[in-house]
Amino acid sequence: MGGSFRVRPFRPAWWLRSAHAQTVGGKFLRPDPGITLRRDRLETPDGDFLDLDIATHPRDAARLRNDAHPPDAARLGDDTHTPDDAHLPDDAHLPDDAPVALVLHGLEGSARRRYMLVTYRELLARGLRPVGLNFRSCGGEPNRKPRFYHSGETDDLRFVLEHLAGRFPGVPIGAIGYSLGGNVLLKYLGERGDAAADHVRAAVAVSVPFDLAAGADALERGFMARIYTEYFLRNLRKKVRAKTGLLRPHLDVEATLAARTLRAFDDAATAPLHGFADSADYYRRASCGPFLERIRTPTLLIQAEDDPFVPPSSIPHDAIARNPHLISAISPGGGHVGFIHGTPWAPRFWAEEEAARFLATLLPPTADR
Repeated sequence: MGGSFRVRPFRPAWWLRSAHAQTVGGKFLRPDPGITLRRDRLETPDGDFLDLDIATHPRDAARLRNDAHPPDAARLGDDTHTPDDAHLPDDAHLPDDAPVALVLHGLEGSARRRYMLVTYRELLARGLRPVGLNFRSCGGEPNRKPRFYHSGETDDLRFVLEHLAGRFPGVPIGAIGYSLGGNVLLKYLGERGDAAADHVRAAVAVSVPFDLAAGADALERGFMARIYTEYFLRNLRKKVRAKTGLLRPHLDVEATLAARTLRAFDDAATAPLHGFADSADYYRRASCGPFLERIRTPTLLIQAEDDPFVPPSSIPHDAIARNPHLISAISPGGGHVGFIHGTPWAPRFWAEEEAARFLATLLPPTADR
């Protein structure tokens, strides 16, 4: 189902061999590739909003900024990214009918994290138009409703894909999802089955927690797991504090702020805000693993068996092998959204490279179509 695509094997950098080195290195070693982004805001049917970040060509940047919803730099903090146009690659100019690639970030990320920006660079270099989706509350501004986002929320993804199909009529659309975003993407593809092809021609999922309960367990064991968990919870608590008045009628704010594990946070906040009985019910209904065999879209699965967030026993090898629409790119090493190879002075990022190469293979440019 992957056409002429052949997965290139991942060989971890000799200087980043361990899972934690790959995971932490993935956060701090990815460069700022200097991509200019346009912020577009979509009003959702329930009275909330979603922000898209669209990579633009430098010659169009000044005009596009006048029409955009620019993010507040003070609120966006480290994710703020307004580079000089001169930093963009020469091949960033795209025709109006260039294939579109929607990119979904992970837990407490945004469409402006470094792994997202590097993905945009790789997509632009292959003639695809990158569009980053900021999940609710992740674009630098609190969303309006007493809710956030979660691993099984596919309605917003469907809404955005329908918007892109209308905005770029006749243009093939692909999608890439990282971690939580990969879970959302795979669940959507499985829910839709054959109908997913109406909006998504090809997809890539990177470092996916196929079994959310197993992932929650993994993040409760060991010293590094506690560090990762506290990193996520620190950001989640900030969002709860910013919306305390709006959220208090719907959840126990004090219990939420006191949570010291992701499972406790999901029990106190994610479940009641999004219609689940508790964290166990949420994990069971939101995990993408049970949906894999229903996927009918060519999909590349990039995964590391040493991912500290995803126990190797939870990777559904049998389900993947049974579905000819799934292309396995499972490697022994790579960590969580790490996949760094190359030298210390010139690191490279295999997941972004393979994801962009896969979509470029299955979503040919205009001349080839």
